[in-house]
Amino acid sequence: MLAALGAVGLGGALPASAADGGMLPHPGPEGLVWVEEFRGDGGVASGGAWESLPTILTVACEGGGNVRVTMESNGVGTVAAFDVECPVGSAGVGSVRMDAGVVRPGSFTIGVDASAQTTRWSLTVTQPE
Repeated sequence: MLAALGAVGLGGALPASAADGGMLPHPGPEGLVWVEEFRGDGGVASGGAWESLPTILTVACEGGGNVRVTMESNGVGTVAAFDVECPVGSAGVGSVRMDAGVVRPGSFTIGVDASAQTTRWSLTVTQPE
């Protein structure tokens, strides 16, 4: 169920700044997850997703190479997968918007596979009302 794959937009999805500032702003009250900064391979597990709201996953990265992002939803499997190019000196941004019902209620996981352990990345998951 990779319904979200066609919705990926790379570059320019959100403003992103370079290495000396945060790449993605805090998502505010619509945010389920905010990883301010991490380097190399990583990910996150969370709960609290609502099936009745759309879900937006955004990843920014910099430092060269790329990151492969996958999102799995409770009981469904992979619901999003995309790559983001990570320029040196500025941030590349990739985002996917999933319609209500794609991400199931409850828990979800996101994996970030970086091409280099020095690649810096940030991510947000939001469910706007």
